[in-house]
Amino acid sequence: MQPRFNLLTNEISAKFSKRFANASMVIEQSPLPKTTQELVSLRASQINGCGWCIDFHVKEAAAAGEDAVRLHLVAAWREATVFTEAEQAALAFAEEGTRLADADTGVSDETWALVRKHYDDDQIAALVCLVAMINAANRMAVIVHQKGGSYQPGDFAKYTS
Repeated sequence: MQPRFNLLTNEISAKFSKRFANASMVIEQSPLPKTTQELVSLRASQINGCGWCIDFHVKEAAAAGEDAVRLHLVAAWREATVFTEAEQAALAFAEEGTRLADADTGVSDETWALVRKHYDDDQIAALVCLVAMINAANRMAVIVHQKGGSYQPGDFAKYTS
């Protein structure tokens, strides 16, 4: 499949993309650990089948020093020993917040309690916003068939200027 549409060359979608990227900066600059942000974004992107976002978050995480083994195991985080309890709580939250249609409860009380155990209010606010933002980004990229593979670490900055 070829990309259907370039969201960055159309005036309306380019304006939206810039504002979307700037809103994402609030999350990036939050006290939620950068590692957690990338793991959560990667997991939601895997669930949604967004090649562009998977490419983006794997490369950004690796550039920030994330271990390749952990990146390879995100899809199977429940069967891995390389994630902290806090990261596991965030990954469970990401999955449940992404798969809203699969469960009538959305994020379970059990997962919410785990997130509350490991993160403060500001980190939780960032986590909630992050899951919403990455799911929106996934949907935009999947709808237009935006392909993964060409992203270079640090390119995100050009979308916010």
